[in-house]
Amino acid sequence: MHAEPITCHRPRPDAAPEFAAPPYDVFDRNGAAAYASEHPRSFLAIDRPETAFPPGHDPYAEDVYEHARDLLAERVADGTLLRDATPCYYLYRLRRDGREQTGIVAGVAMDDLADGTVRAHELTRPEKEADRARHIEATGCQTGPVFLAYRDNAVMDILVEAAKAADPLYDFTDGEGVRQTVWRVARPAAVESFRAMLGQVDRAYIVDGHHRAAAAAGVCRRMREEAGSGLSGTEPYNFLLCALFPASQLAVLPYDRVVADTNGLDEGGLVAALEAAGVTVGGRQEAPVCPARRGQVGMRAFGAWRELSLGDARPDDPVDGLDVAILQDRVLGPVLGIGDPRSDGRISFVGSAEGPEALARRAGERGVAFSLFPVSMGELMSVADAGRLMPPKSTWLEPKLRSGLFIRRVGPGGRGAH
Repeated sequence: MHAEPITCHRPRPDAAPEFAAPPYDVFDRNGAAAYASEHPRSFLAIDRPETAFPPGHDPYAEDVYEHARDLLAERVADGTLLRDATPCYYLYRLRRDGREQTGIVAGVAMDDLADGTVRAHELTRPEKEADRARHIEATGCQTGPVFLAYRDNAVMDILVEAAKAADPLYDFTDGEGVRQTVWRVARPAAVESFRAMLGQVDRAYIVDGHHRAAAAAGVCRRMREEAGSGLSGTEPYNFLLCALFPASQLAVLPYDRVVADTNGLDEGGLVAALEAAGVTVGGRQEAPVCPARRGQVGMRAFGAWRELSLGDARPDDPVDGLDVAILQDRVLGPVLGIGDPRSDGRISFVGSAEGPEALARRAGERGVAFSLFPVSMGELMSVADAGRLMPPKSTWLEPKLRSGLFIRRVGPGGRGAH
């Protein structure tokens, strides 16, 4: 892997708690507008610039991206953002409820994405990819790190722990109760040690940020074409802002499903259809079913929970053998009529942090909710290693990386949102 130290804008230490924001894609438009209204100086106002416009305004209009560019320039001009001009690595630790994970913030070569050194496990949606690309072009910056995992390396762990002995740049607890701590690694000998060890990482995996990665890669291709024979390969747009974490430190959480209706089935008909599909259906119960093992699924429908068993027999294929895939193939598709979960408006996806009460509330009296056992990091890496893709919304990771702590300039900005 080619993972280089970066230069970036970053918030003043005293401004970081207010400026750093949740990632842009954890909000719908109303939620983003509410957060930006409550936190007007947060980075989300730049990351989701449509929040400054009336609800009926086109969120993809050119003036929206121009506003992001102008607001970012204001934060540089008023001193909220400082320029860290010495290439360095950063260590980024997130700690909550006794668990912690520490990543290395670096610029990963775009060629590593192209040749499979960095692997994806999800498809991207064109409209979301285009939005992030236009944001990069308007601001001239990559503004949120792509979340990568790599297989654990004992020597890397030693380097990281040694660097964390220094005083941190930032150390604050965010609104979600996550302690955010950042260290700067700038001493030349330490930088070279990190570069050498990162060079030994033969494969990394996108855990979160597929759209940011795809958008940045698209911008890179366009800028390379414009550079033509003048391309050196060291231009900033040839590298992607990433945070790399050891896989063992990451906890993948379930991504649950809610279908808006029962596809015309009454309770008896739904149970019969599930059993005909090879699913074992338990009795009605009031207590939520929170799956504790692979193959166990909770179902909330008709005012009660039931435990479903998908059985032990499953395909050897790394994708087809996932619980989310079996649920789609046996239940969501043939029983509930969800042919394409990417585009069917009857299905929604719920991060497990919301809990079973939220699932029951979303299902209501007419819908069906399914709670799932989480995909493991090993399964995620196996899917990516096989060159396959997971079903949509298969993984949910927390805590999320904060945006706005590292803003990496890759172009002049103001190129026009096209």
